[in-house]
Amino acid sequence: MASGPAKFIHEGEAIDYTPGADTLTGAVVVQSELVGVALGPIKAGQLGSLAVSGVFDFPKAGGVGSAIPVGSNAYWDAAAQNATKNAAAGANKLIGKAVKNTVDADTTVRIRLLQ
Repeated sequence: MASGPAKFIHEGEAIDYTPGADTLTGAVVVQSELVGVALGPIKAGQLGSLAVSGVFDFPKAGGVGSAIPVGSNAYWDAAAQNATKNAAAGANKLIGKAVKNTVDADTTVRIRLLQ
């Protein structure tokens, strides 16, 4: 039987990642439009894993108007190191969807990763 050009590798909940610098457990890693979360500490130059699916709590931007309603897109602001509902014209990268309502005063937001 003939087969197509694609070859199954794995389910895809996590992907391989080799950082240029030591990476802490829970670090948010942005690679172009792909956002993942380090599943454990990864030494520079060594192979590790990034979660690209699942539900995680992320630090959230604060202040008036910073609430992220459930079902809303959430973005990673790499400069501020927090999640926000502001895409900033593409500067902030899509993390996923909020799965729990937040209010302005909340410091974390629960997000289901979408890749």
